[in-house]
Amino acid sequence: MSATTRIALKTLAISASSLALMHTAPAMAQVEEIIVTAQKVEENVQDVPIAITAVSGDRLIQAGVISLENISTVVPSVTFRKGTTSANSAIVMRGVGTISFSVAAEPSVSTVVDGVVLSRSGQAFMDLVDLQRLEVLRGPQGTLFGRNASAGLVNIVSKGGTDTFEAEASADWFEGEEYRLRAAISGPLGENLSARLTGFYGSFDGNITNINGGRNDKVNGYERYGVRGIMDYDDGGNTVRLIADYYKADDDCCVDVTGASRGALQDALLALPGGVALGEDQRFINNDLVTSTQDQQWSLTGTGDFEITDTHTLSVVLGYRNWENTENREGDFLPRAIVGAGQLHDLGVVKTEQVSAEIRLASDQSKPFFYQVGAFAWQSDNTQDFTRQGVTCATSTLAALPGGAIPCNVSDTVNTLFPFATSRSDVRSKNYALFGQATYQITEQLSLTGGLRYTWDDLEFTHTRAPAVNRTTGLPATGPGTNGNPAGGTIASGGNGTNTSRGETTNGNLSGRAAIQFKPSEDIMLYGSYTRGYKGPAFNVFFNHTAPNNAVPISEELSDSFEIGAKTQFLDNRVQLNVAAFMVEYDGFQANNFIVVNTATISNLTNAGTVKSEGFEADLIVNPVDGLNLRASAAYADARVKQFNPNPTTNAPDARNGTVLPLAPKFVYTIGGDYTKELGGVTLYLNTDYRHTSTQFSDLGQSPTTRIDPYGIWNASVGFSDPDDKYRVTFHARNITDESYVLLNIENGRRLQIPRDADRYFGISLRVRTF
Repeated sequence: MSATTRIALKTLAISASSLALMHTAPAMAQVEEIIVTAQKVEENVQDVPIAITAVSGDRLIQAGVISLENISTVVPSVTFRKGTTSANSAIVMRGVGTISFSVAAEPSVSTVVDGVVLSRSGQAFMDLVDLQRLEVLRGPQGTLFGRNASAGLVNIVSKGGTDTFEAEASADWFEGEEYRLRAAISGPLGENLSARLTGFYGSFDGNITNINGGRNDKVNGYERYGVRGIMDYDDGGNTVRLIADYYKADDDCCVDVTGASRGALQDALLALPGGVALGEDQRFINNDLVTSTQDQQWSLTGTGDFEITDTHTLSVVLGYRNWENTENREGDFLPRAIVGAGQLHDLGVVKTEQVSAEIRLASDQSKPFFYQVGAFAWQSDNTQDFTRQGVTCATSTLAALPGGAIPCNVSDTVNTLFPFATSRSDVRSKNYALFGQATYQITEQLSLTGGLRYTWDDLEFTHTRAPAVNRTTGLPATGPGTNGNPAGGTIASGGNGTNTSRGETTNGNLSGRAAIQFKPSEDIMLYGSYTRGYKGPAFNVFFNHTAPNNAVPISEELSDSFEIGAKTQFLDNRVQLNVAAFMVEYDGFQANNFIVVNTATISNLTNAGTVKSEGFEADLIVNPVDGLNLRASAAYADARVKQFNPNPTTNAPDARNGTVLPLAPKFVYTIGGDYTKELGGVTLYLNTDYRHTSTQFSDLGQSPTTRIDPYGIWNASVGFSDPDDKYRVTFHARNITDESYVLLNIENGRRLQIPRDADRYFGISLRVRTF
């Protein structure tokens, strides 16, 4: 987007805000009150001494947020790292997040779905359908939530049953043959008993064209569907909720496009329309294998709140989740193997089974002194079966292709090698915790909160991988991304000389939180807090894992967070302004970086040392007149390595002090608004949002080779409904200024990931519902 366009957009937004605020007509509009469970009990979001963004399900639909992949549309302090599969995608918050292929590492940003903590972020990257709300808690949340919450937490809450019959169905169509269907019914089943059933389907051809073999197939798309059933019991004092869901996805995502020259021979071999050096404007690939991923997940959840006395409530959360992720990955990004550039194809299957239980006792929140205590138990079993195979040749009997590249002769088993290796990883993770938090209201204006959590972690793994062999002869043969060492390592290097590597580590930790809260008036709340965060140990268990180096535990990650903030409402609750400033220091930060194994770039997990993130956040909502809502949010986070700790036993690459953390844009802001107006039998809905993201880097470093340029995306929609809003049609425009951008830049533009909304496109939505 040009500077002129940016200035015009900002001027438009400021002008609209000014005109609205000067409106002299009587206005009774007020900012919507949102009830959250950020502290495991129901509270007004304005009364919670935590930097939190709460977004209703209706607002998510309005903003076009269909999954956590585009959560940054409504929460500027959150970045989504899209991997080639959901298993290695991650959420980054305030510049901090764990990005790893290891099945023995946990995320730094925890994801909680209907009270259940997920083992891996990828389990939550399903479509967000029929939600009551989404809560984003920024900064360490280790006291009440604990598991995987050293940088923050995303809490997803589903809609439940209703006292009267309701039904809703919607259909979306967008350019590029993207379709989405959703339907939900709910209502009473009997006295105090209700239920809800939700189903959805979505498909998209893709935004990248694969020209391999002259087929011109669209890729980077998806096909997803699922169903969720909820049953609620509520007798006024006790509530019970049972949830069962199933989800399946088949995505040919996410391909790496070539946006910079790979050399004359490979450029000619690719023969991409318009050439290869198109940077973020590249929309073509020439791959003989299309990267794809399949997800299948089902889960059972049971929650209950029981009034055991007049002043105490017992809460129970039980969860079981079963997740399988299959990845087919193109690793050489070429149409065939040639002399000097071999073929690399991967197949990986990850299976995760987790069970968890939590029990809490909470006192009456209306008393001057109130508290809650609880216990938590969790176990996750992860397995990964991985196959890497390739084709390499130093010479070939075939003639050179146009452009000079000489293809490997796959029929010539003398001059052509077929490196092949498989691995199996088995990981068991256990986590137990006792926790408690109490608040004492010293006066009506002043209160103190303190909490502690003691956590036990037990992590063990077994990894088996034989040295790479030639697939046709069984003799030793290495190639891109494969090596000749067994998983157990050679005896000469300190390993056990076998194909098996094992490791186990246990850890205990005491984390906690202290906060002071002051309300000088009913509409102003000031707070300050200190939080000691914790994330358990890990192992770098991945395909090329080799003992003894990789068998060394990745130590625990500890954080010290200081935060001050203010939550305010004024002008008769027509204006809401929340601000927060923070400083978080992580010791033993678990970070991922890229290293090279036999010419192939792979990732490596390590304790990077000490990193620091500091900055501020601001959220503004203005309801100047009935029907008009104006929004603005800003997040500034300077997240850097403070003291790098190179550890030769983990093959950690070098990183200089002051290095920017990966996917940590320094400044992100959003501006927007929506307007609803009755037009004589028809209701008009207008909505617009603009989000700007500053410069960031793909990996642990500030190298220009991984730079992601700043970009801004402007979306808008206009809708019409009947007066009762039973029938609504909405027209959408995405990325109105057609600004291209990338999610990842690896190898100085030779590998770029281009998202769906890097191009302008339009769509229409239809919705029908009964009350």
